[in-house]
Amino acid sequence: MDFHLHVVPPYDPPPTAVSTVKLIRVVLADDHLMMRHSLRRLLEGEGNIEVVAEADNHTSVALQVEELHPHVVVLDLRMDGASSIGTVQSLSERTPETHIVVLSMQDSAVFAQHALAAGAIGFVAKDRADEELPQAIRAAADGRQYVSPRVAPGLEALSSALTINELTPREVEVLRLIALGHTSVEVAHKLALSPRTIETHRSHIHTKLALTTRAELVDYSLRRGLIGA
Repeated sequence: MDFHLHVVPPYDPPPTAVSTVKLIRVVLADDHLMMRHSLRRLLEGEGNIEVVAEADNHTSVALQVEELHPHVVVLDLRMDGASSIGTVQSLSERTPETHIVVLSMQDSAVFAQHALAAGAIGFVAKDRADEELPQAIRAAADGRQYVSPRVAPGLEALSSALTINELTPREVEVLRLIALGHTSVEVAHKLALSPRTIETHRSHIHTKLALTTRAELVDYSLRRGLIGA
């Protein structure tokens, strides 16, 4: 599905220093039991991170956060077949003292942008959780933003491109992935859309930019900073 996104500030990589919070209390929310157990083992091996509760749905995580007031909640971007963005927004408004780190199967700048705009302070791709989640939690506990380094360049480019007002946020992300060499099927998989929808976006991109070839799309993306040289 498409998102209506707000521009968030350009990503500023957080320092790698240890959090100033001595013991970071965390609520862990994911609807897959094995994933929760794996993440719990990871976090409790860090020494200064304590998982005080687990949740497997949106209602449960809201109750746990409101009752326990943890420093950080780690929230799967999609639980019970539904987006967690509404929960991110609700928690950030009702319990602002608890910072939110979103975990996502999709390493997409569009998803990161939407999560941060809703009130999350961190965004970590699930397949990088072992390396990045503890760092993201420590940053969040100190009120610092953390975005997976693999996602951050696309997020910066997306935030910049949104001010150009030529393409929609979704079209910018589709353009970036096409310029990086991904096929429509691969782009569809990354963005959880159908290949037919990607082809529609691709047609709109060509029309709006008056470009006809992939080489021209790559050149445009390079000039706009959507991809690196």
